[in-house]
Amino acid sequence: MAKTYDYLFKLLLIGDSGVGKTCVLFRFSEDAFNTTFISTIGIDFKIRTIDLDNKKVKLQIWDTAGQERFRTITTAYYRGAMGIMLVYDVNNERSFENIKNWIRNIEENASADVEKMLLGNKCDLADRRQVSKQRGEQLAVEYGIKFMETSAKASINVEEAFYTLARDIKAKTEKKLKEASNPTKSGGHALRAPEISRKPPVWLARCSIL
Repeated sequence: MAKTYDYLFKLLLIGDSGVGKTCVLFRFSEDAFNTTFISTIGIDFKIRTIDLDNKKVKLQIWDTAGQERFRTITTAYYRGAMGIMLVYDVNNERSFENIKNWIRNIEENASADVEKMLLGNKCDLADRRQVSKQRGEQLAVEYGIKFMETSAKASINVEEAFYTLARDIKAKTEKKLKEASNPTKSGGHALRAPEISRKPPVWLARCSIL
């Protein structure tokens, strides 16, 4: 069967429980908003293929549980992730403060060169806001990552966020492939091209309760 995409990127959504990770994913994958979501149990994923700079990019997006009791399950999914979205709720100060803990989890469990992006979700609820956009921008600058405020409900910046992250991963991947295809100046053999992605182990996939 012919491959229907040029790249396969594994993305991860992390953040405290209730910040809207599942709603963000559902908005991007289904272009819909569901007010009846219950907390994710363990981990779930969606797939969407997008056109990016004349390439077909298949995004495999994993939605993790924010509760502490599921942390041992979800940390296994950091490995192999090419992009991670850190999500907080702009109406929940604590979820913003906990971003530093999620950053620490990434540093401990993910690849050192994983692309990261900070999302301040639920920006449509202006009357409940506890975290200013400026503070979100400052935190992103502190960690050297990109930032957007989003609303899954009002469909604000969700599409743009995923496209931006995917484009950054694509650029990094193509740079690695180019470097790997060029022989070293010393006459040695070229490095082997990095593997773009691989399917999750069957036992991990079965941990998902859809």
